[in-house]
Amino acid sequence: MAFSSNPLALSVPESAFESWLRDSGYLEIVDQRTSDLHRLSASATDAAEATTSTDSGGATVSGGYIFWPIVSNIGTLLSLFTLNPFAKLNAEDFSGETPSWTCGFVGSFDSYSFPSSPSQARLRVHENVKRYARNYASLFVLFFVCSLYRLPLALVGLVLSLALWDAFKFCGNRWGLDRYPAIRQSLVRIAQCASAVILFFSNVQMALFCALGASYAVMISHASCRKLAPAKQPAGGARRR
Repeated sequence: MAFSSNPLALSVPESAFESWLRDSGYLEIVDQRTSDLHRLSASATDAAEATTSTDSGGATVSGGYIFWPIVSNIGTLLSLFTLNPFAKLNAEDFSGETPSWTCGFVGSFDSYSFPSSPSQARLRVHENVKRYARNYASLFVLFFVCSLYRLPLALVGLVLSLALWDAFKFCGNRWGLDRYPAIRQSLVRIAQCASAVILFFSNVQMALFCALGASYAVMISHASCRKLAPAKQPAGGARRR
């Protein structure tokens, strides 16, 4: 049975429809569509290759076809080191509520998949860094505390630096240094130099570097593999962009 065409039907190009989804804030649908299209393309390629192999009497699959998915995944992985994950991050992303660590941040096993292309990886990283900015900041603090625990000298140096500034504030209020701005400014410079020397010789920069490296690796891995979840619906039914 043949169906007649509907003159009222609306047909738009795929690129225009995806642009509308992005502008409307339906990024999770864009992410899912990208994964589905990649899976369908891979299935079609497998079917075509199987047909070619059958027609040729069971010939061996070419080495280029075997290694192409591996090369594609390596290219996607390398693209993560070239993008700026903080490109769309702003101060307002740290002022909201912290997303749930279980359902929101971690999610289920089905909430993760390797990005199918560099564009999908970029989309996930930029959006997830905005959504889970407070979670990533908490992880950085946790890694920094663990680094200080592993480097007790750095912990002692940090405590001494904080104690130095607390003593400076106490003495400034006691002696009324606000009335002598030149002397106060000179003492501030001396305290800054003393703090820098203490932090340097106590190896606090190594603890900071370890915390930054670990938190950045976790952030990139999680943000690129975490599927985009639907954005929360604010009051009034408006969708957050």
